[in-house]
Amino acid sequence: MKDVTMKKGNFIKGALITTLGIVIAKILGIVYVIPFHAIIGDEGGALYGYAYTIYTLFVSLASAGVPLAISKLVSEYQTMGYYRAKKRVFAFGRMIALLAGFISFIIILILAPLLAKAVLGNTVGGSSIKDVTFVIRVIGTAILIVPTLSIYRGYFEGHRLFSPPSISQVIEQLIRVIIIIFGSLIAIKAFKLDLSSAVGVALMGATIGAIASYIYLVDKKIKNKQVFDERIRSVNEPKISNKTIFKKIIYYAIPFIMIDVFKSLYNYVDMFTVVKGLVNYANFATKDAEVIYSMLSTWANKFNMIILAISTGVVVSLIPNLTESIVKKEHGVIEKKINQALGVLLYLTIPMTFGISFLAKPIWLLFYGESLYGSSVLAYYIFVGFFIGLFTSLIIIIQTLKDKKVVLISLITGVIIKILLNNYLLRAFYNINMPSYYGAITASIIGYLVSSIICLVVLRKKYKINFEEIVNNFINIMCSSFLMVIVLFICKLFIPITSTTRIMNLVIILGYTVIGAIYI
Repeated sequence: MKDVTMKKGNFIKGALITTLGIVIAKILGIVYVIPFHAIIGDEGGALYGYAYTIYTLFVSLASAGVPLAISKLVSEYQTMGYYRAKKRVFAFGRMIALLAGFISFIIILILAPLLAKAVLGNTVGGSSIKDVTFVIRVIGTAILIVPTLSIYRGYFEGHRLFSPPSISQVIEQLIRVIIIIFGSLIAIKAFKLDLSSAVGVALMGATIGAIASYIYLVDKKIKNKQVFDERIRSVNEPKISNKTIFKKIIYYAIPFIMIDVFKSLYNYVDMFTVVKGLVNYANFATKDAEVIYSMLSTWANKFNMIILAISTGVVVSLIPNLTESIVKKEHGVIEKKINQALGVLLYLTIPMTFGISFLAKPIWLLFYGESLYGSSVLAYYIFVGFFIGLFTSLIIIIQTLKDKKVVLISLITGVIIKILLNNYLLRAFYNINMPSYYGAITASIIGYLVSSIICLVVLRKKYKINFEEIVNNFINIMCSSFLMVIVLFICKLFIPITSTTRIMNLVIILGYTVIGAIYI
């Protein structure tokens, strides 16, 4: 029987398959927060956020660039018919991933106390250095397997086999969610463990989920060996040395690593400044400041993941397809694929961003219950997700076109803006009687917006990409989105926007979503 998950797809089909898998995984990653928040609360959410913020940086250093480089290089060699080189790329990728994962794990174990102290500073009344150290070390175990898992995903995607990596993400997230919910619940209710232990059990879900996903992909590769050995053309393959392949992997990977590292730095700036800034500049108590930070790093950020899932799906499927057109020097096809990618991204994310922002209060009540700050954080923070998604897509396009100088300039510019503006805007928003935490959110938006503009200007001037169609589509989508919001505001005069029960809030969200969808 033919394995339907091993069919190759074109760009649009690949984008839809990949996006669907990622969206399902992210939906699982959102649904679990209802019981998880009830179990660990905002204080546990802050601990969880500290650990995950640090984890994402180390994962970026250990694996972020290599799978995308593998996908790009495998697609390149597959297109040229260099099959022996393609297999050595995979072997080198696994070796690099194993080594990088192990080194990162050791570094996390050693540096965890120093990182915890740097995060908390001299604040009192919230999480302890001991607790933060513990959760950082627990999440570090995932780095032993995640880099190698990502190599397998990159190898599949390089062959334009998008279903198995997508399914593997769903498996990874499903296992992770089960452990997060039941593990933390059993830790607190059955074993009467403290909050940091419960968060530690939840964080182990990332490791176990990655192992399950890895086993699935290894099994798929073994059972479908003939698919990877298929030859699409016969050529006299030149001898390509291991040194050349290794250099190419590193050459392709470094910009991708830089992209993820610099994106992680935005979260690091918040981690090191938001709690201390709210305490020092806006007269927040440490516990309240940690509650707000937990919203930025964990609870509100879960909804940004839906927006980012779409851009990730588009980008993952775009890389091998765009690489193939670059190798063949098909400028017209390159322009078409870039416009298609951005068109799909804008069409899906703009209405979703405005919709989530409008429904922030019932969404927050549905997932987390009553909160003094929650809905106002989500209503604004969701726009950070949109700009991250846009920038991610643009910077990956630039990187695939091998313009590393622009990649570096746009990344550094955005992070510098974030660093310079974060504390300043925290104070400025407080001084004009607006929520001071909006300052940190605004700094992120400005940073990503400026970086995106740099990428668009370069694509237009240097690579002669015509964005006329995209601009027209953007205007139409924005007009439709504004119309949607106006209609929803009118409906708000007659239909309550919130309820005291979760079930009714779900009904309200679904009702408004249907109404909004009609006008898009």
